[in-house]
Parts: sequence; structure tokens; C-alpha cells
Amino acid sequence: MIRALMIAALCALPLPALAHKVIASVFPSGSAIEGEVGFSNGAMAVGQEVQVFGPDGALLGRVLTDDDGFFLFTPTEPVAHRFRADLGAGHVANVTMEAAEVARILGTTPAAPAGDGTPAGDTGPTGAPASAAGFSAAQQAEIAQMLRDELRPLRREIAAYRERNDLQSILGGIGYIVGLFGLGFYLAARRRLKD
Repeated sequence: MIRALMIAALCALPLPALAHKVIASVFPSGSAIEGEVGFSNGAMAVGQEVQVFGPDGALLGRVLTDDDGFFLFTPTEPVAHRFRADLGAGHVANVTMEAAEVARILGTTPAAPAGDGTPAGDTGPTGAPASAAGFSAAQQAEIAQMLRDELRPLRREIAAYRERNDLQSILGGIGYIVGLFGLGFYLAARRRLKD
């Protein structure tokens, strides 16, 4: 009887889903926004269209991911940018870069929300130095590209680490639940033996 109850309890427990999650991230990259789209199992979205929306839902542009699942979008307005990619089978990537961060990329101040009394789009330079440490624009672009290429694997490793730790936490939680059920059945069996 106890064995049958234990087997029934084990069968009734939810198992961790072995599916993969969508990974999407965006970050500043010089005068552009770089992002990546893929899955937690390491498969990246190659040649995937990414739509870019403003805070009002208006389409600001479209880009395609490269062979590594990365894309590059050059913003024109200091507003929040929402990036959306439909990967099929119910997998949708959504990630947003806030207006303040976009404004830093553009070297402006973010546009004020409509209706607050301040003129929208009143932007100006932030006073950033024209050239960093005497490098030309071409040298700065080359250094930025090298940094992007070096940081890509690190970003993927961090995402994989987060995913692996999430799975370990889920499996650990299931282990505790099974252990509590086992303890409960053990105590119930001891009571029956005493009776």
C-alpha cells in the first residue's frame, strides 16, 4: 500500500520542463544599440527579423540578426526602444532599452513625456570629449568592434550560467518535496507498525 502511494505521489509531481528559454539582451555599442537573440540551450537566432518600437508603439525600424544572433540598430530619437522578435512556436523575445540609456548613446538628453510642460525633444550635447585619448574615429570604431567581439562569448557564458543555476534550484526544490513526502510516508508507516 505504501509503495503504491509513493509511486502515485512521485508520478503526480511536476517535472522540470526541458524546454529552452528565449534569451534577448541589448546594450550600448558606440553610437548604436547592439543586441542578441537566441535560446538558453545555445542556439542563436540566425537571420531573424527584429522589430524596434518606440514608447507609443510606433515602429521605429527593423534589423536582421547575423550568423551569431547579434544585431545592430542605430537610434535616431532619445526615447525608450523596445526590441521584439517572433522566433516561432510561441517563442517571442522582448527587451527594452530605456530612454536615458538611448540618450547617452546619442549624446543628448531624453525627450520629456508629452504633457509635462517641458518641450519634447529639447536635446543638446552632453559635453563628451570629441576624441578619447587622441584616437581617430576610425581607430575608436575598430577598438569598439574588437571589444564587442571579445565580450560576446562572456555574455553567452553569463546567460548559460544563469540558466544552469535556475535548473539546479528547480531540481533542488523537487528533491526537498520528494524528501518530505518520503519522511511523511516513513512516519505513517511507523505509526501503523506501532498500532
